[in-house]
Amino acid sequence: AWLSLRGARADGRISLGSTQDFADTTLPDLLRRFARSHPRVRLDLRIGRSKELTTAFDQGQVDILLTMRQAPAADELFVLKEEMIWLCADKGLATADADVPLAVLDPPCGFRAAAISALEAAGRPFRIAATSPSLSGLRAAVMSGIAVTTRTARFLGPGIEPAPAHLDLPPLPAAEFSLRLRAHTDKPAADLAALLADELPKDDPARR
Repeated sequence: AWLSLRGARADGRISLGSTQDFADTTLPDLLRRFARSHPRVRLDLRIGRSKELTTAFDQGQVDILLTMRQAPAADELFVLKEEMIWLCADKGLATADADVPLAVLDPPCGFRAAAISALEAAGRPFRIAATSPSLSGLRAAVMSGIAVTTRTARFLGPGIEPAPAHLDLPPLPAAEFSLRLRAHTDKPAADLAALLADELPKDDPARR
């Protein structure tokens, strides 16, 4: 009701930059709710990698940014912490391997860095078995059984499940995502950011 009162006569354009983690899970429902209350507002959706989207935000090309946290920022509306987990094909790895086979995104990538650091700290030998610039490529590599990877529970889905205990993979840190709103944006952008700030912390992908 609050969104409808504010947005019924609003128009303009909003640029939202988000990683695919949220585009595939939480965003569709929230954007549907926003579109119903702000029918005249045009959405410019940019789905991509955190570093590139953060650069676009810093250059004023993106109004709202939802990505993996790069560093503390004064314009952060909130920080969302989610557990990183090891993920594997539901049928297991395709081949037995003394080294842990990893599927990772091209650098820079916080998940890639966390996986490598955890394995090195545990003294576990590993090899990079597959790389991809996109999450769709990463998903294909994991589903094929080529390798394990690290993401959050948002990456779970048909064909992908938490890595089995017998792989004895080391613990991982939490992943941090931040929601940022560019200064001096129009009210529709502030409305959408407020909706995301209110609803995203309630979403627990581990309970799906």
